[in-house]
Amino acid sequence: MRPNSRWAIMLFGLSSATFPSSATAELVLSQVIVDIQADEPAREDIELYNSGDERIYVAADPFLIENPGSESQTRIPATNPQDSGILVTPQKLVLEPGERRLVRVAAIAPRPSEDRIYRISIRPVIGEVAADADALKVLIGYDALVLVRPSVVTGDLEAEKTGQTLTFFNASNTSHELFEGRQCDASGENCVTLPGRRLYPGIRWDQQLPYSTTVTYKDAVGERVSGLAI
Repeated sequence: MRPNSRWAIMLFGLSSATFPSSATAELVLSQVIVDIQADEPAREDIELYNSGDERIYVAADPFLIENPGSESQTRIPATNPQDSGILVTPQKLVLEPGERRLVRVAAIAPRPSEDRIYRISIRPVIGEVAADADALKVLIGYDALVLVRPSVVTGDLEAEKTGQTLTFFNASNTSHELFEGRQCDASGENCVTLPGRRLYPGIRWDQQLPYSTTVTYKDAVGERVSGLAI
């Protein structure tokens, strides 16, 4: 099972002091990671589905992520496709109950020398709550991740373990997703699950281990998954 970076979810709410009744808007996405790989078309669709019983007004706003995964990471509104290199359409739409619509994500700039990272905030827009008394409207939105991969992948993921310290460094030009980390004690018992993480190019990750024994991880680059033993 891939790590829960596959479903980055944000919760938005509108409430009053008391809420004896409630109204819900159920927005469901077909995927929250758009991985535009080198050997695939530079576009992909996200299907939006209204599984609730109310009309939903939806906004889809793209952002360029500069210095992803670092302390200086910055989120910049991608309002001009010619400047940002990403086209998201439509950015505003209406979903009736039970209706499905597609939002197209297209990378319109030339392939980058290393991953270009975006986020798309796909969220319901708050409307009126139809109720005779005070009510609660719960709106769930998503922060979809978009990766535009380079045309040629160079470099690789480096891993080193010193005692009970494990270090990963992404020396490649594309992101690696580490998941299903596991380590057992010297007798092969008392195994623990280790945290997962996405490593963008140039990012280092140090973590402390409970033992000094071998660590195993799975490493995914797009759909290609390999096993690591460190």
